[in-house]
Amino acid sequence: MPPWNLALRFVLELAAWTGFAWGGWQLGSWPLGLGLLVLSVAAWGTFAVPGDPSRGGGAPVPVNGQVRLVVEVLVLGGGCVMFWIGGAPIVAIVLAALNVIHVVFAAGRIRWLIGERGTAATD
Repeated sequence: MPPWNLALRFVLELAAWTGFAWGGWQLGSWPLGLGLLVLSVAAWGTFAVPGDPSRGGGAPVPVNGQVRLVVEVLVLGGGCVMFWIGGAPIVAIVLAALNVIHVVFAAGRIRWLIGERGTAATD
């Protein structure tokens, strides 16, 4: 993945976590927002494909590529949804558009996650 796309993904991660906190707070209270934030950060940092160069190669809990891809979709997409639910639809739309740009330029990594290497990562 090009370095600029790694930087974009980092910004999208931060934005998604902010979306979980914001949306949870708007839906209920600050404990809900904090809980959603902690859960999304924990999922992102815990479940990884061993040898994933975009994550430094480490995997606290090794998973296959398809599981990691689901985690990424749930966190990055979930952050957009939580901004929408929390009453910030413009932010949600901008982040969704940036996520599409990220995915287009991360197609090789996504193929790697879905393909044989990503599947065999936990063997």
